[in-house]
Amino acid sequence: MSTPTRQLFGTDGIRGVAGDFPLTKDSTYLIGRALGHDLMRSTPKARAVLGQDTRQSSAWIADRVAAGLAAVGVEVHSAGVITTPGIAYLARSRTFAAGVVISASHNPWTDNGIKVFSGDGFKLSDAREMAIEKEIFALLAKPGAMDDTAMRVAGPSLPGESEQRKAYIESLASSVSSDVSRLRVLIDCANGAATAEAPELFRCLGVNTTFTHVSPNGKNINEGCGALHPQVLARSIAESGGKFDLGVTFDGDADRALFCDAQGRVVNGDGVLLLAARDLKARGKLAGDTVVATTMSNMGVEIALKKSDIRLLRADVGDKYVLEEMLKIGATLGGEQSGHVIFRDGNSTTGDGLLTALRVMDVMVRSGRALAELVSDLKVFPQKIQNVRVREKIPFSQIPEVQKAIEAAQRELDGNGRIVVRYSGTEALARVMVEAESEEKMREVTARIAGEIQKALGI
Repeated sequence: MSTPTRQLFGTDGIRGVAGDFPLTKDSTYLIGRALGHDLMRSTPKARAVLGQDTRQSSAWIADRVAAGLAAVGVEVHSAGVITTPGIAYLARSRTFAAGVVISASHNPWTDNGIKVFSGDGFKLSDAREMAIEKEIFALLAKPGAMDDTAMRVAGPSLPGESEQRKAYIESLASSVSSDVSRLRVLIDCANGAATAEAPELFRCLGVNTTFTHVSPNGKNINEGCGALHPQVLARSIAESGGKFDLGVTFDGDADRALFCDAQGRVVNGDGVLLLAARDLKARGKLAGDTVVATTMSNMGVEIALKKSDIRLLRADVGDKYVLEEMLKIGATLGGEQSGHVIFRDGNSTTGDGLLTALRVMDVMVRSGRALAELVSDLKVFPQKIQNVRVREKIPFSQIPEVQKAIEAAQRELDGNGRIVVRYSGTEALARVMVEAESEEKMREVTARIAGEIQKALGI
């Protein structure tokens, strides 16, 4: 469970509008210092690797965080523009004390964020984030704490940025067990971090690949493209006249991926979990015949997995919490409907969009089946997610009108649907997710609950 009293860290690091607190030039420097103190306490002569996405603000935030780390004695290595899972890989494979990513993932270019991995490649625990956050606020209140004249980072240390990215690409390529070169793939890089690795990765595997949205300009990350807009990729494939076997689309930091089949139908993370679980089970690698998903995964995938005698467990939303549950029960597969998929039959420690793409392609080649066929029995319950922008995040149980609306809707659905009402861990949003057997009922219930939240908390 996430720690409700945290003010800076959400479900995926610290995130906000670049230039506004907590992502000002002063506060990002102090975040680096606080993180550096945390690292030096456990690892004398600590080394950290730092990467970033393609946002306009990523370079200066990376520079400020690096300066803060260096000011307390941490040796900082730059990996330049690289995916989030690329930093996780480097942290664990090159004996760094931590990996730091400057990215706001799927958020608009005006936002940014700071994600941290420990030396084993896993995201920091809630308790450790809370300790770092406490020090950040202490530094903010301390006179002279923002004096950054003592030390700066002169640039990337050896090995250089290109060599570090190459090591990550080679590790991904070596994970493929079959010849995927016969596949024809359309890939949308979202003008984000995947532009730094995806073209070289698929080229070295010999895949017949066409790339779109690979021209980042600092402001076009996720803009009308990528995993936020899979319909763009779907339309291109549908209109290609059978030119492609599948499509892949990443988000801004490429820790997740969504897919399209040869007809241009979107296959989300639920579909990937289904096909990957069946493949792993057939090869005796699905530990406990169990998959870990979240409260957002559709009832349809649970029913389809059950047909294959595979159990689905639900964790809190956030790939961090999926992974926690996986480690607790020893699961080898878990993920989110949004496309974060974690494969623990290898050494992955976080969701990786590039790896997920390779695994899907691998299953297609080994099985000799098209993507559409692999997910053909996934009957999706009508589902709607409605966001409500809120001014504060009060527990819904403390708002009688909202709680009454939720309870009344649950009685109406009577087990033939699901309701999940939660706050976003990265934005000032309440999310209302409803599944029901009929679209009419789904829309009615969603509107009713969202309306009560809007009345009570809406901006």
